[in-house]
Amino acid sequence: MTSSSESTASKLRPGDVFRVGASGPRARKMRTALSALGVSIGIAALVGVLGLSESSKSALLDEISSLGTNLLTVEAGGGFGAGDSKLPDTALATIARIPTVTDASAVWEVDAEVYRTEFIPEGETGSVRVVAADEELVETLNGELAAGQFLDESTSAYPNAVVGSIAAERLGIHNLDQPTYVLIGDDYVEVIGILEEFPLAADLDRAVLIGKDAAIDFYDAGENPAVIYTRVIDGAIDSTRDVLPTTADPENPEEVTVSRPSDALEAQAAADDALTTLFLGLGAVALLVGGIGVANVMVIAVIERRGEIGLRRSLGATRAHIRRQFLSEAVILSVLGGIGGVIVGVSATYVYATSQGWRVIIPQEAALGGFFGAIAIGAIAGLYPAMRAAKLAPTEALRS
Repeated sequence: MTSSSESTASKLRPGDVFRVGASGPRARKMRTALSALGVSIGIAALVGVLGLSESSKSALLDEISSLGTNLLTVEAGGGFGAGDSKLPDTALATIARIPTVTDASAVWEVDAEVYRTEFIPEGETGSVRVVAADEELVETLNGELAAGQFLDESTSAYPNAVVGSIAAERLGIHNLDQPTYVLIGDDYVEVIGILEEFPLAADLDRAVLIGKDAAIDFYDAGENPAVIYTRVIDGAIDSTRDVLPTTADPENPEEVTVSRPSDALEAQAAADDALTTLFLGLGAVALLVGGIGVANVMVIAVIERRGEIGLRRSLGATRAHIRRQFLSEAVILSVLGGIGGVIVGVSATYVYATSQGWRVIIPQEAALGGFFGAIAIGAIAGLYPAMRAAKLAPTEALRS
């Protein structure tokens, strides 16, 4: 008989569990908000980091795809001005004859300084250098002009300048609405073009380019190319890379360096993955701190509400009821934090990715994982306080 009545009294439907569990957070709104905020910060960090990582990686991969991964660079040593080694003056022509090479262009070193005017002190070059280029360079590098035009047969024969994106900024050249000149060596040279950024040839962003013929005739430049840029048939990159050193310099192939610039961008994507892992770790720590905050709030709630627990037990509530009540409170706090965190994380990703011109990508596992992770944190954090509340004897709880 006792067993039957106890069984009848112990029934507590899920809706009842929710109503009883929600009574605590409703009665203590400020404490609820602060506890949920702790969880929300951790979830927002996780969702935001994953969202921004995927969005930036997508933009980077799109950039690599648009620029092409079939660009190879050939140079002597390690770049501009690296040691005494030089590529032969016939290197560009011989490389262009390789069957798997579709485009080939080069730049040549020019021993001259560039200034905005003659009134600039000699040492303040802004690390801008002068190089000569052939007419196909922009096409080979899949580059674009921000303003003006690039070098052609007529403008290459006489001193005319095209400035890289960073060089233009350092020289104070923002547009070509008016005739614009820079001082190269002892002569003023008209700027006829401003380049957009070269992601696959960062050295050229800091350079002022003039035509090869003008460099030889007016600045005594040598005919040995400093860097040769080659576009290769897709699928033939490795085989072409193997023959480029001996083709460029048959006598000293060991002094020729061949690299693929897109490798650097792919390495950047890998570095982004490493940073993402780091930030996810920080987000997990923030989430753990939020979970500890929920546990702390629930322990305090058990201490403060001993009288309520004793009264409910004396009216027929079982230990399981009390346990479910406090466990549901902890879960409700975490659910509120999880919802807020997901909203903040998604919003932050959308705002920042949009401002950078990236596609907005929110991984489904980030949003759903963050939400259910918050529930799990709440359940774990509320387990001990719930068990502690359930163990209180009715008479002891009422006396306190």
